[in-house]
Amino acid sequence: MNIEQYRIQPKEKVDLSKRTTRRPDDADKKDITEKLMPENIQKMADLQERLYAENRYALLICLQAMDAAGKDGAIKHVMTGLNPQGTQVVAFKQPSSEEMDHDYLWRIGRALPRRGEVGIFNRSHYEEVIVAKVHNLVANQQLPPELVDADIWQERYRQINDFERYLHENGIRTVKIYLHLSKDEQRDRLLDRINEPEKNWKFSSGDVRERKHWDEYMKAYEEMMEETSTKEAPWYAVPADNKWYARYVISEIVRQQLEAIDPQFPELAQSERDVLEECRVLLENGN
Repeated sequence: MNIEQYRIQPKEKVDLSKRTTRRPDDADKKDITEKLMPENIQKMADLQERLYAENRYALLICLQAMDAAGKDGAIKHVMTGLNPQGTQVVAFKQPSSEEMDHDYLWRIGRALPRRGEVGIFNRSHYEEVIVAKVHNLVANQQLPPELVDADIWQERYRQINDFERYLHENGIRTVKIYLHLSKDEQRDRLLDRINEPEKNWKFSSGDVRERKHWDEYMKAYEEMMEETSTKEAPWYAVPADNKWYARYVISEIVRQQLEAIDPQFPELAQSERDVLEECRVLLENGN
């Protein structure tokens, strides 16, 4: 797959209304779900094992989307083949009082994957330029008043870009995925959560209230991707109306990111290989 079709280029003008939320007409569900997806999951598992053994790089995957876009399902299905020992998933919710006493990147820094790990953020630091922007939450944050001005969003974009460049320069590769869901599809999925008893637990009335701000959210996402999709930390706008296709695209993105890191099993020094040989002889002799 050519995933470049979904990549937001640096400083690209983004118009989400012109980007499809549907899978391509020629996408073969059977071929993808029974062959291509399992192949990607296996390749990701092999690459993760090398990443963990090499212990030099880390991969950070940030997932952002409107409610019901399928973030949880994507994490469950795409990452199913990864070793939990080298994988961590962090879901960022409304900041706690302790987190509010720190800068907005403080809780992000604490949750970053260690070298050799794959970290997955279900929502991320981008909530601070999406939800906070749509609902003007900075007005109630514990910030010095002179810092809350018309330039605050541009300043945050710059801060985030600096932060992600810093991560890149320290071996943490970052890829950011926006699940591009249509408003009609979101409505259908929310109705499913109401109409199907086994999905009732997923429903939140707040999701319906947030739909009233749909256009504001789209504008915020567009500006965010325009300002923060960089060579070091790109954004991908993945069509999300068809869950099986979105999951396949995500698996392609993650696989290709791991391949770009190209982790290798460490080579032992001669002295270490000599010890291995001694141990092999002892074991083969029954000791």
